[in-house]
Amino acid sequence: MERRARGRGAAYERRRNEIADAVLEVVAAEGLSAVSQSTVAARAGVSPGRVQHYFPARHELIEAAFDRANALSSTRIAARAGADSPPREALTAVLTELIPYDAPTRTHMRIRQSFTALALSEESIADRMRGEYERFHGRLADLLRRDREAGALPAAVEPDREAVALAALAEGLAYYVLIGREDAGAARDRVLSAIAALYA
Repeated sequence: MERRARGRGAAYERRRNEIADAVLEVVAAEGLSAVSQSTVAARAGVSPGRVQHYFPARHELIEAAFDRANALSSTRIAARAGADSPPREALTAVLTELIPYDAPTRTHMRIRQSFTALALSEESIADRMRGEYERFHGRLADLLRRDREAGALPAAVEPDREAVALAALAEGLAYYVLIGREDAGAARDRVLSAIAALYA
């Protein structure tokens, strides 16, 4: 009985992920405004009813896509900088991954920016974003703190403050890249320069 329950749970999550992947494909091809149960169903090769079964409301599709994009981004970061990477290397991998440089990263940041826009008018989304940022900033601050304790980072550096500043810089530049205001390579160089300045 327990094995069948776990199996159904795994299948359920797999199908949700497949639909979330279809959302990301729609966003990559047509933008977030094109996301609907019917467009996602067509992209996933399933019926709109199947999509509605897993995601009764459009905002749930967007939330699932946001979570899926974050998970895929974490996988990419892990591939570039494993768990045993030095803090500065991990910090660099995390921050530069925020700069859109190919189709998956552009889609991820488009979802992220759209989710941020929703947070301006929907408190439930804003609360979710605050939690996400608290975890994200905490992760960056921990990396900086480790290097400060090891003497690789100047003692005057305040990890919590600099974590927020670095994240804001990277995400702001990511937005510029998305609208064509900044070149991805130049944006990445700005992030690398900011990191280097901290370690100087």
